[in-house]
Amino acid sequence: MLQPGFIEQNKERVLNGLTVRNFKETHLIDEILDLDRKRKGIQVKTDDIQADINRSSKEIGALFQQGKKDEAGEMRAKVADWKTELKTLQEEADDVRKKLEKALLDVPNIPHPSVPPGNTDEDNEVYQAWEGDMPRLYDGSKPHWELAEKYDIFDLKLGVKLTGAGFPVYKGRGARLQRALINFFLDEAEKAGYLEYIPPHMVNEDSARATGQLPDKEGQMYHVTIDDLYLIPTAEVPITNVYRNVILDEKDFPIKMTGYTPCFRREAGSYGKDVRGLNRVHQFDKVEIVRLEHPEKSYAALDEMLKHVGGLLDKLGLPYRILRLCGGDLGFTAALTFDFEVYSAAQEKWLEVSSVSNFENFQSNRLKLRYRDAENKKHLAHTLNGSALALPRIMASIIENFQTPEGIVIPDVLRSYTGFDIIN
Repeated sequence: MLQPGFIEQNKERVLNGLTVRNFKETHLIDEILDLDRKRKGIQVKTDDIQADINRSSKEIGALFQQGKKDEAGEMRAKVADWKTELKTLQEEADDVRKKLEKALLDVPNIPHPSVPPGNTDEDNEVYQAWEGDMPRLYDGSKPHWELAEKYDIFDLKLGVKLTGAGFPVYKGRGARLQRALINFFLDEAEKAGYLEYIPPHMVNEDSARATGQLPDKEGQMYHVTIDDLYLIPTAEVPITNVYRNVILDEKDFPIKMTGYTPCFRREAGSYGKDVRGLNRVHQFDKVEIVRLEHPEKSYAALDEMLKHVGGLLDKLGLPYRILRLCGGDLGFTAALTFDFEVYSAAQEKWLEVSSVSNFENFQSNRLKLRYRDAENKKHLAHTLNGSALALPRIMASIIENFQTPEGIVIPDVLRSYTGFDIIN
């Protein structure tokens, strides 16, 4: 969430950034500034009246001691009028604060200057192209959904029976491969200095709002209405909220966290797109990395995260490229996002497997996540997160890219986890 003071001091930058995002509701900026001016004006009046009340209360006591009961009575009546006025001002202030917060919640983050303009994923910029060899498949190779049926490693029809479309059931060596990937990703995160968490798979409204899922992604989340809880769309939500309403010391940075969770997304509006197999599902497993950083070091941290995710894909032997997302494709809370895409040889297309983002202080303002500097002044921290990695399309790419006439060869780095080197 942007701060009114930042908007006031950087109005032109904010409007230009919203233009890059193709955000149309720019009238909210003037509305926010107007509401903030009203809030400040009410606060000045409130402070003045409260000062008058405090001063007069002392004078009333002195007048009574001097035997000036009539004058004390008149002043007491004046104080009563001030208190009535103060109550009206406080009600007005509450109304203005609510309107201001609602308007601020509807405004996305301002893009980093490097974010290219554009409306759709076709306008995303190739930040790092793949320069190695592409997988060469044998004649008769198949997409992963056909291989899954051939080798009985996951079952989409069974998922429909148990729950509905988009809920795959992994079986046998497919389940083992899934678990191997999770453990490999967690071990690599731990080696890189990330502290592992096993968080809840549901969060309350405050947590969802703090990281920006509400109100922006309300239609994408599964809502348990009786308990007013939300199934998490990513481990980012509970893990980042570990530090909600926390004040850190400057020396605490960097804070590096990781966690594996299932993720739940309704994927509303995705129908009609390529949703075959594991390309788009409603429940999937993912290992997330989250960082809390000093503002001066957050972009160096973002570079480190890119290298970490790229290193995972290198060790798996999967061809990938990195995209810098354009303004129209940028997530609501992000200042800068890089997507990793793995090449699926059987489908002959690139599949997104990770997003790595710097939110700057947008999330931390909602989280009330601050730190004290050497002079004991408080500042908002920067937050970052990345998928390291999301499993469905990694599974799909491994199944497709490593298929041979004899079976699906397991990448070398996973064999100590799976206990086998081929699925046949």
